[in-house]
Amino acid sequence: MRGNQEARRTRAVGAVVGSAVGDALGGPFEFGPENAFSARFPAPGAGGEMCGGGGWDPGEATDDTQMAVLLAESLLERGGLDLADVFARFRRWAAADPKDIGLQTEAVLTGGMPWDVAAAVHFRTSQRAAGNGSLMRASTSAVHFASAGRAATMDAARRIAALTHGDRAAWEGTAILHELIRVALEGGDPVAALPGVLPLVHADQRERYATVLAPDWHPDLATEFNGAVWPCLGSAVWALRTTSGFEEAIRAAIDLGGDTDTVAAVTGALAGACHGAESIPVRWTEPLHVPLPGFGGRVLRGAELAHLARRLAG
Repeated sequence: MRGNQEARRTRAVGAVVGSAVGDALGGPFEFGPENAFSARFPAPGAGGEMCGGGGWDPGEATDDTQMAVLLAESLLERGGLDLADVFARFRRWAAADPKDIGLQTEAVLTGGMPWDVAAAVHFRTSQRAAGNGSLMRASTSAVHFASAGRAATMDAARRIAALTHGDRAAWEGTAILHELIRVALEGGDPVAALPGVLPLVHADQRERYATVLAPDWHPDLATEFNGAVWPCLGSAVWALRTTSGFEEAIRAAIDLGGDTDTVAAVTGALAGACHGAESIPVRWTEPLHVPLPGFGGRVLRGAELAHLARRLAG
C-alpha cells in the first residue's frame, strides 16, 4: 500500500511540476511558427531550452501556472473548494498587472461583477468564452480532487472553470482533463480511458470533443486556433498519445506553434501524471520559478511546487 501511495504522490508531483515546466518552456515561443522549438534546440537533451525570451526570464512560468498555484493555495487553506475565495485570489492577482493574462479572463476578473455572476454576464455580452484559460490552470485542482472519484472531480472542474468562462465548452474540456489526470494518478492510461470519458461530456459538447480526441485526429486538422479549449486539449492528448516520454511530449506540443505555453502546460500535466516526476529533466526544474503578482512579491521554485503537489494529493 505504501508503495502505491508513493507512486501516486510521484505522479501528482509530475502533473503539477510538469505543467509548470511546459508552461515555462512554451512561453517564449507563444504565437510563433511551427517547429520553432526544435529548430532552436535540434538535439534532445542537449540543454539550454529554458531560454527565456518574449518578455519571460529563463524558467519563468506564465499566468497559466500562477493561477494554478493560487487555486491550489485556496483549496489547501480553505479545506476544499471555496469558489468565492478562489475568485477573490484571482481578482487580486489580475489587479496587480501580471505580465500576461488572457483577454477573456481579464475581462471577467476586472469587470467589478460578483464572483457568482461575473463570467455569465460577460458571456451573455460577448458570446465569446471558449478560450483555454480554465484548462491551463487545472493541474492543481485535478490532483486535489482525483481521490474523490470521477463524478466529483469532473463536477469540481466545471464549477472552477465557470468562475471565469461562461461557455460550457470550457467547462467540459476542463472536466475531461481532470478525469484524465485522475486516471493517470491511479496508474491507468488516460488515452485508453477516453472512450469511457466521452459519454460523460454534456451532449451539446460531446461531438466536438470526440472529434479532437479521436485516435486519428492530428492538430493540423483543427478548425480553430489552439487558444480555444477543445483544440488545445486535443493537441495535448495528441502529444501524449504519439510520444513515449515527458521530454518528447513537451517538444511535440511546443513545436505545434500558436498558444505554446498553454498547450505545453496541459501536455506537461498529462505527461507528468503518466510518467512521474522523475521523468522531468532536472535541467528544466532547476531554473523553474513562479512569480505571484499581488501576493507580496512571492516566487515559488520547483521544490515548493513539488511540496504543494504532495499536499494536494494528500
